[in-house]
Amino acid sequence: HFFVFGGFCMKKQFLEAGKIVAVQGLKGEIRAEVWCDSPEFLCAFKSLYFDGGREKLEIERSRPHKGTLAVIKIKGIDTPEDAAKIRGKILFINRDDAKLDENSYFIQDLLGMKVMDADSGEDYGEIIEVSATGANDVYHIKKGERVVLVPAIPDVVVKTDVDSGEMLIRPLKGLFDDED
Repeated sequence: HFFVFGGFCMKKQFLEAGKIVAVQGLKGEIRAEVWCDSPEFLCAFKSLYFDGGREKLEIERSRPHKGTLAVIKIKGIDTPEDAAKIRGKILFINRDDAKLDENSYFIQDLLGMKVMDADSGEDYGEIIEVSATGANDVYHIKKGERVVLVPAIPDVVVKTDVDSGEMLIRPLKGLFDDED
């Protein structure tokens, strides 16, 4: 989520990326459930963090495992007993270490973003959730009690300004029409 200070938004520096769910093997490796786009994305990091970024972990090696998991060897965790002590801990990445493709964003940065019509300036509400459908993401935009699902495709999303917390869209015909 965004933190607002005196009219400008501050993005979280450290983002949740996964959770340690099991011990892997006899050399202190752990198995992590991956919460980012892919295990490959998480495995590209040389450093991960505990405690919201307060404790830096040096990664000796990592590899994708069975679809949504990663096997990670953290320096200093050398036995199954050591690994068992950190089971359940949340892993964080430092956003400065991540390399995102153009027009790719952290979901964390989209949540709470104000969504407006690119032509009329009409306020459609704010993004409360992002769903991955395979073909494209879907933004859940809420205004009042109403939630509208908007496809995150170039034909709809005109501009995303993470720094200002605003997104401009041209919705598909009928998407925001009154339901009466």
